[in-house]
Amino acid sequence: MIDRIEMSACTSMMVGKKASLDGATYISRNEDRLVAIYPKRFIVQPAVTGRKKTYVSPYNQLTVPLPETGYRYTATPDADQSAGPNEEDGFNEKNVGESATESVYANERVLAYDPFVKNGLAEDSMTTLVLPFINSAREGVRYLGDLVKQYGSAEGNGVQFNDQNEVWYMEIVTGHQWVAVRIPDDCYAVAANQVAIQTIDFNDPDNYMWADGIQDFVDRHNLNPDADQWNFRHIFGTDTEKDHHYNTPRVWFAQRYLNPETIQDPESPELPFIRKANRKISIEDIQYVLKSHFNETQFDPLGSGSEHDRKTYRAISLSRTANSHILQMRPADQHPAAGVQWVGFGIPAFCPHVPFFTDANDTDESYHELPAKMDLNAAYWLYEALAMVVESHYADFIEDDLAYQKELNEWARRKIAEVDAATAKISGSDLTQYLTEQNHLIAQHYNNATRELLFKLITMGTGLSKLTFKMDPNL
Repeated sequence: MIDRIEMSACTSMMVGKKASLDGATYISRNEDRLVAIYPKRFIVQPAVTGRKKTYVSPYNQLTVPLPETGYRYTATPDADQSAGPNEEDGFNEKNVGESATESVYANERVLAYDPFVKNGLAEDSMTTLVLPFINSAREGVRYLGDLVKQYGSAEGNGVQFNDQNEVWYMEIVTGHQWVAVRIPDDCYAVAANQVAIQTIDFNDPDNYMWADGIQDFVDRHNLNPDADQWNFRHIFGTDTEKDHHYNTPRVWFAQRYLNPETIQDPESPELPFIRKANRKISIEDIQYVLKSHFNETQFDPLGSGSEHDRKTYRAISLSRTANSHILQMRPADQHPAAGVQWVGFGIPAFCPHVPFFTDANDTDESYHELPAKMDLNAAYWLYEALAMVVESHYADFIEDDLAYQKELNEWARRKIAEVDAATAKISGSDLTQYLTEQNHLIAQHYNNATRELLFKLITMGTGLSKLTFKMDPNL
């Protein structure tokens, strides 16, 4: 069986509706893998009724009878389905979003008493088995918790859910133990492959959820190291040298950006999970975090720090990011086209997040069709090519690349506003058809702009070869 600990290592960011600039809720994540080329598609799965089918995971043979009915939903599955669908993220037709998963790791003390279940629920199945069947973010936590209770968990995972009102983050850390917290409306949170959730208030079920019997589990096995609190991170989490260099600094950088007034240690195990930013958070802020690589610090791998500093910490944006996504859910009573899924292929630092309306019944061919070899008509390959070219001559190409990303973000804001105005009096199947058509236009605009930049940079690059020599022009 594939060692998923070595396969997936992501960064997640969540924003409550009162913390965001536009009143939307946000969940987002960079899906990072072991290899640089990990082809992904963006699709719409149709609604189903009257189904009589059992799901069997190709990854670990988890076997689950499927409900007879399921909602339509968007997803970004792997091109190669041999290790499971890995649908990862999307919105269903009830405007509920899910991003699964953020890999998290428990300590040996708790795993000794509740080890993982080999054929339990894993990342490959988590979106497929949950998103089509839930009506709210809160229900998503409960539905997934029930699956873990019945089938066990095969690995440690953090899962995000959002609807127009709430954002929830759930951490499944052993075979059956988990907790979840509602991100306060005026706050944001960042997670980076480390148990993040801290104090749990068991007297507040409106804002916290947990596995049945988790308190008794902790008491029975003497697992709580604190005398005065019940801190999930302290009980179940890790604080290792790897955490200090691979995980914690990513949270530090995001909080440094959104709370620059607060001085923190990038290796501190006590960085708060939930924070209030010093300003309203925009879609561009979320993109900046997901695209970041310790920008303007000595730790930037692309910066001017010492070789030691540039290799000290693992950055958020990586060459092996398979898919970067931002799930934006706006108030449905104000926006008929409430759900927007921003899909980013290629290295996030160099490539745009492309906005797609999720009340749609199809995606553009460039996103749902994916040739096995490089093809610039396919979005995944197009953005991988752009990223490789930009980084190959970073100092010479980065300004053109950043200008391209900025121009596309400006265009996206205008386009979304245009669609909002046009959909004010459209509903039902007419709305779905219109938004599907707009998604095709959006994909085409981004694809054309990307090809234009790519060809420009390749042309510029021909003059940057080291195979040159200054000669007398008369020779």
